[in-house]
Amino acid sequence: MKTILITGASSGIGRACAEVFLANGWRVGLFARRAELLEEMAEDRETAMPLPGDVTDLAQVEGAVRAMAAAWGRLDVLFNNAGIFTPQGTIDEIDPEDWYRALAVNLTGMFNAARVSFAQMRAQDPQGGRIINNGSISAYTPREGSVTYTTTKHGVTGLTKTLALDGRPFGIAAGQIDIGNARTELVDSLNAKMEAEGKPLMPMMDVNDAAKSVLHMAEMPVSANVLFQTVMATNMPYVGRG
Repeated sequence: MKTILITGASSGIGRACAEVFLANGWRVGLFARRAELLEEMAEDRETAMPLPGDVTDLAQVEGAVRAMAAAWGRLDVLFNNAGIFTPQGTIDEIDPEDWYRALAVNLTGMFNAARVSFAQMRAQDPQGGRIINNGSISAYTPREGSVTYTTTKHGVTGLTKTLALDGRPFGIAAGQIDIGNARTELVDSLNAKMEAEGKPLMPMMDVNDAAKSVLHMAEMPVSANVLFQTVMATNMPYVGRG
């Protein structure tokens, strides 16, 4: 039975992925700050392990991976998912504290989780594993007023490419999924804001379709890797001019 650590597992894409992986026979480490939600998700499930913690705290991430390895013997996959979307605005309107928060979660948090997971995958026997970073369509095409989020997601792409190269000698594959408008609390709140401003609502896709795409990446054989995958609401204005 394979094991996966999912950061940001208590809501949104992370929670949807946790449910899909559990339904498909995986052991799932549930890492997020809201312990009560993790406990609720893991109730009566022997293959779910609640791991309360903050990705910005390296020691807490290390403790989570140690707990998984002690209980289940190894870590096969990291879904490096935890992230935040800070208040929108042009760069001169952005509170510097929101910039620092976005860096802390979206980049430092992803670095921490990748660092600890990489070390575990390198040390375990048999060696190897897979790291899947949750990027964003914003890593290529931003929406207005998203300077903090977009900049950090560009950084995630650099992290993915470097991990993909540096992991090769140790059997560690790395890839990135860029999701466009999966219906979560975040996208619902953005749509509510647009509706209040009299703007057309964003096309959305079922979050479970994004989760199934992550499962597909995770279940690739060791000889194959999805380096980048884009899964999006069909009618998003992502390509072409709109």
